[in-house]
Formats: sequence, structure tokens, C-alpha cells
Amino acid sequence: MKPPEIALAVISAAFAAGGAGGVAPVTQKMPAFEWDTTWPKPFPNDTWAIGPVVGVSVDQRDHVWIIHRVSALVKNDRYTASSQNPPIADCCTPAPPILEFDQAGNLVSSWGGPGAGFEWPESEHGIYADPKGFIWTGGNGRTDAHLLKFTPAGRFVLQIGRKGQSKGNRDTVNVNRAADMTLDPAANELYVADGYGNRRVIVFDADTGAFKRMWGAYGNTPDDTDIGEYDPKAPPAQQFRTVHGIAISNDGHVYVGDRANDRVQVFTKDGRFVKEQFIARRTKLSGAASGVAFSVDPEQRFLYLLDGANHRIHVLLRASLEVLGYFGRHGHWGGQLDVPHNMAVDRSGNLYITETLEGRRVQRFKYTGLVAPYRGLPRR
Repeated sequence: MKPPEIALAVISAAFAAGGAGGVAPVTQKMPAFEWDTTWPKPFPNDTWAIGPVVGVSVDQRDHVWIIHRVSALVKNDRYTASSQNPPIADCCTPAPPILEFDQAGNLVSSWGGPGAGFEWPESEHGIYADPKGFIWTGGNGRTDAHLLKFTPAGRFVLQIGRKGQSKGNRDTVNVNRAADMTLDPAANELYVADGYGNRRVIVFDADTGAFKRMWGAYGNTPDDTDIGEYDPKAPPAQQFRTVHGIAISNDGHVYVGDRANDRVQVFTKDGRFVKEQFIARRTKLSGAASGVAFSVDPEQRFLYLLDGANHRIHVLLRASLEVLGYFGRHGHWGGQLDVPHNMAVDRSGNLYITETLEGRRVQRFKYTGLVAPYRGLPRR
């Protein structure tokens, strides 16, 4: 018998999740996934070291882009040994921060790092391959108040904001340690989860970087007031705590993962609050709502909510935000998760999930169809 971490990813009914939408009837089916042992393929360069993987995105060709935190490697002799002068070991040297893979898992391109005409982030974070073919990234380091736009070949196109220049939640020029971004191609607007230093969603023109609008939790005006540590017994916070994930559905709603508040909030594109759902509401630590993504059916029937603190992916009915269940279990072996950080979905419905701490990897979980929600492993 295959060990459970290699078989179908755990599909468990999250009947204790609670929240505004409640829990869906047990007759409702949910997506199932299986860890792909073949993806990605080994790097051609066997001395490359990978830092915390802090972003993943799938482009229009179904190529998978990740960004890892090179800044976490350069201070450690273990990961720079072969690139020192003189070398102190045969391995290793940090891989370029941005890596592109094809559907077979082969490395297609690699680039990134400081260059002429732009300011590379102090601490890499977030990557987004937009529908127009551009690659966006940013950072969550102390001075990272900007976003960068490149061609797929790594040619610099645009910088929004300037390093070290953030003036807080009312600033219309700079971000402050932004976490994630997505594009509305019809309006050519970039939506940014400006959530490590600020607590807001901010929207820019994707060609010029001009400010369009911003909002906080419940559509409130964002401000710099310290709202303190998350308390699961307190009334819902009227501002975001960590705006870490953002995605726009086909029907024009903006889904925001408010990580440290253990919730996902839904808005219209102009920032009007629609509804919310709490997930694993007792969770403290980093929080239970790191990222959001949709199933690939035309109706986008399912919402995936990444929970880094509990090492799992929650599955909700997108229209109602009813909780169906979750998959994933903690561990360092293949198919397990250790502080999952970002996720993306390809056109076949497969999930790509990154890890930042001991894992330092991206894994693919293949979509295998719909099953009834389970407590524990599915029956075989």
C-alpha cells in the first residue's frame, strides 16, 4: 500500500471551521488532488541552492513561475560555498531568484536580481505572470516599497514606488512590503495585496503605475492605526492585519486573503464589501488565510484558501463561501506541507503550492476529480 502522503492528498471535512457562510451539506462534492511525484524535474545545475519559495504563478502557456528568496541564502556559507573566491566546497551557489518551468517540470528560464534602471527588493516576495505576458514581483523587506514589471525574458519594464519611500496606508505612490498582485486585463489595472507593512488593497494602472484607488477591510479607508494582536474572541477587526493573497473571479469580484485575521473578504472592483468567511478562527501564529485561488471550471465553483499555520488548503463553495473541507497534512516528505505560503492553479486544475521554511520547494498536486468531503483519507 502506498504511504498516505504519496496517495491522494488528505481530504478532510472541516466541520468546525464556522464563519459567516457556515458549512456545506455533506452531500456536496469537492475537488480531490494527488501529489505529482514527477514534478518538477531536477535542475540542470546540480549545485544550485533554493531559498524560501515565496511566490508562484501560472502563465497563459501553463508555464509555472516561482520566486525564491536569494537574500536568505547569501548570508550562509553552506549555500554559497562553490561561488566563493576561492571555493570552500563543490556545492553550492544560490540559483537565480526567478525560475520558469514547463508543464513537464523542466526548467525553461532563470533570471532576476539587481540590474540597471530598477531597484531589486531587499527580500524577494510574490510573483505574478499576468495575462498580457508580463512578470511582476516585489518584496517584503524593511525597505521594500515598490513593485517591478519585467518581460518573460527578464527585461525591465516598469517600477511602481521607490525603495525606502513608503509613507503609510494613505500613500498613493509607494507600497509597503506588498505580498501579492493580480491583473484585471479588461481595465488594465493591477490589484495589489499591500499587506506586510500596510493593510490595504491598492490599485494601479498597469502601464503607467498611476494610482487608481485603495481600500481596507469592509471597504473602510485604510489607516495606520495599530489594531494590536489578533484575538479570536474579539469582534471582527475593521482593518486588515496581513493582506497576503488576492485574486479576481470571472464574475468580477475581488477575493482577499486577510491572513492574520483568519478570513477571506470579497469586494466589487471598486472596493465595495460583499461578504466574508472566517477559517480556523482560533488560529493565531501567522494566520489561516494566506492565499486565494479558484477552480478552473467556467463558473469557478470552488474557492481554494491556503492556510499556512495549519498546513492545509481549505475548499469552499465560491458563491456562498460555505466550507466543504480541506486537504493537506503537516510534514517534510513529498506530498506533505510545511508552512505552505503561496499557490496557483493551471488550466487543468492542478495546484502548485510553495513552502518557505524547511521545505523551500514547490510541489504540484494533480486534480483527480470530485469526491465527497472526508474526515481523513478517502476510502480505497
